[in-house]
Amino acid sequence: MKLYTINTGYFKLDGGAMFGVVPKSIWNKLNPADENNMCSWALRCLLIEDEGRLILIDNGMGNKQDAKFFGHYYLHGDDTLEASLAKNGFTKNDITDVFLTHLHFDHCGGSIVKDGEKLVPAFKNATYWSNHHHWKWATEPNAREKASFLKENILPIQESGQLKFFDVNNTITAINGKTLPEYNSGIITNLSFYTVNGHTECMMLPKINYHGKTIVYMADLLPSAAHIPLPYVMAYDMFPLQTLQEKKLFLTEAEQNNFILFFEHDPKIECCNVQASEKGIKLKDTFTLNDI
Repeated sequence: MKLYTINTGYFKLDGGAMFGVVPKSIWNKLNPADENNMCSWALRCLLIEDEGRLILIDNGMGNKQDAKFFGHYYLHGDDTLEASLAKNGFTKNDITDVFLTHLHFDHCGGSIVKDGEKLVPAFKNATYWSNHHHWKWATEPNAREKASFLKENILPIQESGQLKFFDVNNTITAINGKTLPEYNSGIITNLSFYTVNGHTECMMLPKINYHGKTIVYMADLLPSAAHIPLPYVMAYDMFPLQTLQEKKLFLTEAEQNNFILFFEHDPKIECCNVQASEKGIKLKDTFTLNDI
C-alpha cells in the first residue's frame, strides 16, 4: 500500500462558525482571522494505492462555481487537484474509486466538472461511493444545511451511473456505547470506515491499516488539530451534542490504540497522534504522511 497527500488548495470560513462556543480570544491564537473574521483552512485529500485500486478520499471544492461563490469562500493557494495528482504521477483518469466522506461542497465539489454546458464526472473511470442515509439527507436537505449541499455537485454523480452505496445500518443516534460503528469498505482489505452523525447524517471516516499503523481520515469530526478538545465543536454541526459524544468515543479509542489522525482542513498540521492528560485527551506529536 502507498498513501499520497493530495492538496487541492485553501479556502476561508468564518472563525466563529468554525469554533462554535469557543471565544475568539482563545481560537484566534490557534488560527488567526483576517479583518473579516475569516480563517484559512486546507482542502487536503488522501489517495490510497493498493490491490490494483487507486482510491481518492474526498476531492475539494472544484473550480466550476461562479465568481460570486468563490467570493464567499476565497479559494486560494497554488495547489490544485490535478497538479497534486500529477506531482505523484497520476491523472484523474487513473482514479478507480472516489470515497466521499459526505457531500458538503468543500468535500465533493471536485467530483463533477463542466464539459461545455454539461456537468459530467471528473473521474470518468471511477466508482463514486456514498451511503443511502447520507445521500437522502443531502438530496432532501434541511434549510439550515441546504447551502452546503449543491445539487450540481451531487445529482450528476447518480445520473452518470457511477454511484454505488456502502451498506450501512444507521440512525441519528447510532452509537454502540464504547466505540463508533465501523464497517468494511469492500473496496480493499485494509480500508474500513466509521460512521458519525453529529456534523451531518451518516458522515464516514475512512480507517486505513498502513504498515502496522492505523490512520483515520478525520473529515469534519475533527476538521483540525485545534478541534481535539471536546468543547471545540463547529457551529456548522447539525447535532453538536452528538458530536461531543462521538469525539469522546473516537479520541478514547485513538489514544488507547495510538491512531494517526489525518486532517482534511488543518492549514498547517497534516497528521498527529494524541495522548491522555489530566484535562482530557490532547495533541501529542505532529508530522506529515511521509514521516510515517
